Amino acid sequence: SESIILVAKRGLRDKLYGSTILIARPIGADRHVGFIINKPTQITLGKLFPSHEPSRKVTEPVFLGGPVSPEVIFALVQGRESPGGRSIKILDDLYLAIDGEVVDRVIEKQSAQARFFAGMVLWRPGELDEEIRRGLWYLHDPKADLVLRKPTESMWEELVGRSERKANAI
Repeated sequence: SESIILVAKRGLRDKLYGSTILIARPIGADRHVGFIINKPTQITLGKLFPSHEPSRKVTEPVFLGGPVSPEVIFALVQGRESPGGRSIKILDDLYLAIDGEVVDRVIEKQSAQARFFAGMVLWRPGELDEEIRRGLWYLHDPKADLVLRKPTESMWEELVGRSERKANAI
């Protein structure tokens, strides 16, 4: 089982997950970790780390990754090389940096190839499979350039439309 893009169906009327797109990846024991990729916040790294010069240079907002550990900043980094530490390979050309010092290094050296997230989504064992069975999500093949695409405003509408057309064509 590999990483997958989840697109919330129109019927998913949830305060947090409604109209969202997520990248999700299995982490063993039937559990999954993921990040909401289309919810930019009003906060920048410079606001979070005012004394860190490289953070002040990153103009893109921090994204809301999910409800778990919202005080932790994660980075999704495009590239074929791991940024180091305990980084997790999400796709062949996309890594998740989770260690604070690795995220700092990404901010300093690779911010143009990265997006930064506050918090993450963690599914309990079997929970994501159950949500998919209940028909809450459309599934899409993941691509790094989709995950890091800018701007994110119209992305959900576009992917939902594409999914609905595909479903209706069957």
